[in-house]
Amino acid sequence: MTDYPVDMTISPVVTPFFDADSNTFTYVVKDPNSNACAIIDSVLDIDYASGRITYDHADKIIDFITENNFELVLQIETHVHADHLSAAPYIQEKLGGDITVGEGIKVVQDTFGKVFNEGTEFQRDGSQFDRLFKDGDTYSIGTMPVTVMHTPGHTPACMTHIIGDTTFVGDTLFMPDSGSARADFPGGDAGQLYDSVQKIMSLPDDMKLMMCHDYGPNGRNIQNETTVKEQKEHNIHFGGGTSREDFVKMREERDATLAMPRLIIPSLQVNMRAGEMPPADADGKSYFKVPINQL
Repeated sequence: MTDYPVDMTISPVVTPFFDADSNTFTYVVKDPNSNACAIIDSVLDIDYASGRITYDHADKIIDFITENNFELVLQIETHVHADHLSAAPYIQEKLGGDITVGEGIKVVQDTFGKVFNEGTEFQRDGSQFDRLFKDGDTYSIGTMPVTVMHTPGHTPACMTHIIGDTTFVGDTLFMPDSGSARADFPGGDAGQLYDSVQKIMSLPDDMKLMMCHDYGPNGRNIQNETTVKEQKEHNIHFGGGTSREDFVKMREERDATLAMPRLIIPSLQVNMRAGEMPPADADGKSYFKVPINQL
């Protein structure tokens, strides 16, 4: 059984928004007893070839919250994403909502601050975010209690958020037919990822698990929700009691064949800053850096 408090009698009102360009789910999670809500893993639109930023995906979420008279109290980043840019500052400007992430952001900032040669002016203490979570922390969305579980392996900052009968796992797990996240980015660790998944698997069997991504393998429809029981029985990387040793071997061999995500360069530079663009150069314009032979 889990060491984390769980109340399966609470059911948050969950509305998913899917960004097909990055295969990312953003969630609006509402307290059933009030108008309070949170956003989990927002997406900013970018045409990488032209460097043009737009806000269509974020505006849909803003409109949804505004039209339903919800009150945005938190914006939650489950981790520092390498495949899409966060829209959190843009949404905060329109609706408020503290921007949060796991305290492992400090490790991520230290690692990628060096990769992108950010210099001493780039703070590596997580201060760009309004709140940092550590393992076992609790907070509320209106009347709903939430517990935070540290689930590193994909990145050091990965956090899983347990909200009543629904848990948001970030990139730690995918749908059962897709398995698990890669663990080869700087700071990732396949053994840690295995241990993190075991923590999630210790939750009640009927706990709903919300995915951050889905890629519709073998042509199936895109899906965002599974359960602990389904993962235990059918996950292609963990189902049936895969050993830690076998998982680490599989994960490391598989990761060695994977290409880098298309948007990793801009995503890391933006997301380690809580969604802010890199500081402007002397000409007043902001630029992304491309590190050579470092990723």
